[in-house]
Amino acid sequence: MNKRTEILETAAELISGGERERNYGTPADNFGRIAAGWSVILEKDVSAEQVALCMAWLKIARLVNGPHEDSYIDAAAYMALAGELSGC
Repeated sequence: MNKRTEILETAAELISGGERERNYGTPADNFGRIAAGWSVILEKDVSAEQVALCMAWLKIARLVNGPHEDSYIDAAAYMALAGELSGC
């Protein structure tokens, strides 16, 4: 298996439900709660999709300092969740 497939498969495992969803709720529910809090702090509406995009950006920003496999995996996972939450 090549590295790109390994990263995507690991990201898929992380977001396929399971323990994370049991601990934090569905992505729509969890990111919805985060969006509600960020909306208060930022004094503007924030969507669950925007939360996922911001979290992906956080992971990408960390990668500027050097490669870290977990940040690549997490960024891929957040982008997949953003796509799901966008309704596309």
